[in-house]
Amino acid sequence: MSPTQPNNLAPAPCRLDRDEDGRLVAVEFDGGCPALEAGAADAWLVAMDGSENSLRAVSEAARMAARITGCCLHLINVQPWCSKEAAENELAQRGWTASGEARARLEAEGLGWRLHVVMGDPAEQIARLAGQPGFHGIVIGSRGLGVAHNLLLGSVASRVLHLSTLPVLVVR
Repeated sequence: MSPTQPNNLAPAPCRLDRDEDGRLVAVEFDGGCPALEAGAADAWLVAMDGSENSLRAVSEAARMAARITGCCLHLINVQPWCSKEAAENELAQRGWTASGEARARLEAEGLGWRLHVVMGDPAEQIARLAGQPGFHGIVIGSRGLGVAHNLLLGSVASRVLHLSTLPVLVVR
C-alpha cells in the first residue's frame, strides 16, 4: 500500500450470520446506528453496489435522513454466491470496499449508518432485509452495476418494487 492510499481494510464486523452448513452468508458493520428493532428508530434501507446510481440513492437518502429526527440509514450490499472459503476470506472485504464512498458521504453529513453485506440474489436479499420489523422504506438507484437492465428501470429496482411491501424510492 502506498503512503497516499487510504487503508480500506474492513474492521471486525459486529455480527456474522452463517447458513446451516456453516458458510458465512452475511456480515454487519456498525457505523453509529443502533441494531434494528421494531419501533426503535425511523430506519430506511439503502441498496448500494458502488455504482454512480447507487451513490445518488445514498445522497438522496442522506438528504431525507437529515430532515427526520432519529433516522438511521442501513446500507445493504449484495455479493454473488461464493464458496465457503471465499466467503470467509472475502465477503466482508468486498462489501466494505464497495460501500466506501457511500459510508464517506454519510459520515461527511454527520449521519450514522449500519452496513449489511449479504450473499445472494440482490432483489430477494434487499426485500428480505427490508421485511424485518423497523424498516420504513427502501431507497435504491434506478440502475446498478449488473449486466442485465430493463429499458427504463434497472432489473433489481424493478424486482424490489414487486417483492417488497414497503415504500420504495427509486433514484435516477
